[in-house]
Amino acid sequence: MTIVWVAVSVFRESVRDKVLYSLVLFAVLLMAASYLIGQLTAGQDVKIIKDLGLAAISVIGLLMAVFIGIGLVWKEVERRSIYSLLAKPIRRSEFILGKYAGLALTLLVNVALMTVAYYAVLAYMARSIDPALLAGVGLILVELLVVTAVALCLSTFSSPFLSAVLTLALWVIGSFNADLRDFGAVTDSRAAAWLARGLYYVLPNFSAFDVKLQVVHGLPVPWSYIGTTVAYGATYIALLLAAAVAIFSRRDFK
Repeated sequence: MTIVWVAVSVFRESVRDKVLYSLVLFAVLLMAASYLIGQLTAGQDVKIIKDLGLAAISVIGLLMAVFIGIGLVWKEVERRSIYSLLAKPIRRSEFILGKYAGLALTLLVNVALMTVAYYAVLAYMARSIDPALLAGVGLILVELLVVTAVALCLSTFSSPFLSAVLTLALWVIGSFNADLRDFGAVTDSRAAAWLARGLYYVLPNFSAFDVKLQVVHGLPVPWSYIGTTVAYGATYIALLLAAAVAIFSRRDFK
């Protein structure tokens, strides 16, 4: 129940944040703009709307995950409200897990709202609804949940600025994870090749969650791939949350 209480508190605080509403509004406007852009491209309007819509959900969700996630712990420390919270019968692990659950709920609600707006534009343009796009949206949500776990873990021991920079850097590197795997083929340094291969296995592979190209062009995305990718994301989230709890439990706030 403590985790639920913390999660609800985070959700309420997040939905009151004006920045959150601005990001959602920007996403809706971007998807509406995709309609206008599509009108200028004969025969490709629906594909452009599908592509830009998924990109908007991904980018806006990323900004939410990073810039709200990095402040979940830091705000409590900065306001010194962490002392009164930890004085209550609440474990530090419950505090971290509740914070994560609250932001995960916030992301879920806002991605759902953006998806409704996305389908509204598509329904108006194409007079039909493509359920296959939900596979792309679903994997985007899992990716955002992993990013949130990264941001939360980093925020337990670093400043908001450093946490934001590191989270975005990890996302960029993870989006080109396959290049790390193949780096050994373009370098003569065995040390650099082994380092790149090690980073390939350690860092999150965010490119695995990107199926926008397939769903936009009507290519099938196997359920086995979706299931494996979701399981990969869930495992990574569990490891990151375990690390966040371990680090936060050892922090001295005296």
